[in-house]
Formats: sequence, C-alpha cells, structure tokens
Amino acid sequence: MRDGHTGRPRRPDRLAPGARVAVVAPSGPVSEERLQAGLDVLRGWDLDPVVAPHVLDRHGELGHLAGTDADRAADLQHAWCDPAVDAVLCARGGYGAQRMADLLDWEAMRAAGPKVFVGFSDITVLHQAFATRLGLVTLHGPAAAGVDFIKNARAQEHLRATLFAPETVQALASGRPALAPGRARGVTLGGCLSMLASDLGTPLAHPGARGGLLLLEDVGEQPYRVDRLLTQLIRSGWLDGVAGIGLGSWRDCGPYGELRAVLADRLGGLGVPVVEEIGFGHCDGALTVPFGVTAELDAGAGTLTLDKPALR
Repeated sequence: MRDGHTGRPRRPDRLAPGARVAVVAPSGPVSEERLQAGLDVLRGWDLDPVVAPHVLDRHGELGHLAGTDADRAADLQHAWCDPAVDAVLCARGGYGAQRMADLLDWEAMRAAGPKVFVGFSDITVLHQAFATRLGLVTLHGPAAAGVDFIKNARAQEHLRATLFAPETVQALASGRPALAPGRARGVTLGGCLSMLASDLGTPLAHPGARGGLLLLEDVGEQPYRVDRLLTQLIRSGWLDGVAGIGLGSWRDCGPYGELRAVLADRLGGLGVPVVEEIGFGHCDGALTVPFGVTAELDAGAGTLTLDKPALR
C-alpha cells in the first residue's frame, strides 16, 4: 500500500543540460572539500547545483548528525517543494534519516509533483518513504559528496547515464554464478539491509517485499550480523512472497566465503532466484539502480533488466 497511491510508481522526468539540482544532507555530516568536489562534477555535467542551507552543519551534541533533525528535514522539504529544482541529491548517508523522516510534510511533497531523488546507504529509509507516501521511482545511487562519486569514473558515468539517457542503462549484469537459480519479474525495492531491518514496523516503510525484486547490500556487518538481519526480515514476514533477490556489495562484511554461506542459508530456502554481486552499494564504481520499476531478474544469465527506463 502506498498511503492512498494505487498502480505503478510514477517515473520522474530525466534531466536535461541546465537542470537545477539541490544537494541536501538528511543524515550524517558532510566534508566541505568533498562537497565542493562533487559540485564540480555536477557542474561538469552542465547541471546547476544548489546547496541547501544546512548541508555543512554539525549537530551541537550528536556528532554523527549533519545538524538538527528539524534543519535537515527543512532542507529536504524546501528543496523538494521548490518548483525550480529538478532533482534532489543526497550529499552522503551515514545515519540520521530515520530521525527526520517523520518531520517531513508528505502532503506538501506529494503536491509538489515528481522529481528525481538520489542517494544510498542510510537514505534507504527515504527511498521507502518516497515509495509509500509519494508513489515515486527513486534512484539508489552515489552520494554527491561521496568518495566513490568524486573519484570513480564508472560510478559517475553510470549515474550520469541514468539521469540523462536512462534507456542506455536498462540492463545490469552480475559477475558471479547464481546463488539460487530461476527467473522472476517484479517491481524493484530495497537498499541497505540493516536500514530495512531497522525500519520494520515504522509508518513510512514498505509493508513487505511481496511480489517485488528485492535489491540488498550493506557495509561493515559481520556474517553473524547479516544472519541476524536477514532472520529478522524472515521472521517478521517481510520477505513473504518476494519474487526474486539481487545482491550488491558487502564491503567489510567479513570473508566472502563465510558471508556467502549465510546468504545461501538464509535466502536459498525462499525458493526464488538470487543473483550475487550486481555491482551496486558500498563498492568502488557502484552502479545506480532504480527502485519502483518493473524488471526481470534472470539468475542463470546473472542479469537484472528494467522493462522501461528509470526516468521518462
């Protein structure tokens, strides 16, 4: 259910040269040097980036937050509701989106109409909210002030292609054999595993992955903790009826052999295709994947193919 929305999520319009993009910081604090480097990349794409007022703020007592909850929410709210802004890009993830998501005026944001939204990691919380409250396709992609976006050509070019020529990046491929075989179709959803688990039961989260293609990744979670997070999703019923699963990166999640055993044990028994290492998430050259689009997952071929471009 999408809080009053029915049917397929709406696809925002693709960007054109000269488009204005707002950079916001809904979660953790942002490095000014990295922010400026990211803005330079965006300007090099002939975009017009504007920085929200509180992007470089630091919370006075909680150093893991980029300013107060109210200020971070106000920045996102204002950027989204500004008719001159064509896209909203998150400067980084970290932690904090959960604390400000309920402060947003979702009715006003819905009235503002669709536009492009990009972010990953902690921004998973907002991807879910944009789906359930606004019924929008969003982009799980590099942070505008992230190291990968600033320094990695593959990450930059894939996001750029998604924004300007999305029909050129409708197919993603994995470099590994299938974790579980088969083919499945569904609407994409997901993000950072730990954030999906921590978002369970909240008013802005997806009620479940039924019928969907779930895209999962994480960083810094040891195999036993990945086991715990997946088990929580299974026991809660959130994975009931999932059509297929595509896995991204698992940086600093322990030896991959140990992690793969956990993934196979927890996901292999669901009876759905599971594809490994599609190349999105916390990895060098991370690809941009859209949430809210119908796609086909082919575990034999190791591919995720979108029915339509992510943006119109």
